Amino acid sequence: MLPAYRNILGLALMLTCLTGMAQELYPLNEPASTVPKRVVGIRMMSQNHREVNINRSLEMVRVMYGLTAKLSVMATASFSNHHDRTLPPDLITHSHVGNQTNYFTNTVQRGKVYPYLFNGIYLFAKYRFLTLDHQNQHIRMAAYADWSNSKSAHDEAEPSLMDDNAGYGAGLIATWLKNRFAASVTWGFIKPKGYTENQPDISGGPDLPTQIIYGNAQRLNLSLGYRILPNHYTSYDQPNWNIYLEFMGKKYGAAEVIQNGTKITNQTAALASGAYVEVHPGIQYIIKSNFRIDFSTGFELIGRSYLNTTPVWTLAVQQYIFRN
Repeated sequence: MLPAYRNILGLALMLTCLTGMAQELYPLNEPASTVPKRVVGIRMMSQNHREVNINRSLEMVRVMYGLTAKLSVMATASFSNHHDRTLPPDLITHSHVGNQTNYFTNTVQRGKVYPYLFNGIYLFAKYRFLTLDHQNQHIRMAAYADWSNSKSAHDEAEPSLMDDNAGYGAGLIATWLKNRFAASVTWGFIKPKGYTENQPDISGGPDLPTQIIYGNAQRLNLSLGYRILPNHYTSYDQPNWNIYLEFMGKKYGAAEVIQNGTKITNQTAALASGAYVEVHPGIQYIIKSNFRIDFSTGFELIGRSYLNTTPVWTLAVQQYIFRN
């Protein structure tokens, strides 16, 4: 086959894949489908919420690549104003009972002004190990692994590898598509790495080594997508409209604060164990099959996350690039 015809055929196959699975290109969750082989994707995303009178913002730039037909990898760099450069100086406080001093964690203060800081690099790999394709429907399953080197001064128990914690995780994704509807379930675990810095000694001595050991977490997400337009594909140039409903759930253990080898009593809800479910309705516009715009907003459904207040607004743009 001549190179020009091979390139045209490859591009056509890629566009067919992207338009066929449009309703499972979820704004927040990854489907079991992978990035087509030798296709590069660039994604820029901004996530915002209001904390007291401060706008908290997380900005991300992601590069995606299809290594093989079944294996795709992603690298994400993120910036945010979620944390200060160091832990709060009043993270640990004390009280006196007679001649005894009791040390405990202080309530996390909200609404403080923090600088925009580089969080680190987040890596994600996904391998599709099951593919059951039929006309106008398919079932796919994939395994994923992720890793982060974030060094944020994170003062909540709930871990997040995207911007708050260093660590690693893994999980499974199952996606079912039929005609215009797609549903996907993601289960995974997060094993965060602890954070250490020297903090001032309350008694006025030299700074003391202070460590936060974060709780392990499990995540369980459900994503639903439906293509509202077009009714029938007649051209790759047709605009594509999809609506989504994503449920984001997480359960995590309590964090431990250790200063100079001594475990500090926790009296802060943000450092306690927790569980919650958020619901994120969204809409998506796809142009010429390879450029997409996502918008969603999230609300508390069960419990609450201490990483953010709601509503959470997410805006993203993504471009696929075909390589010869």
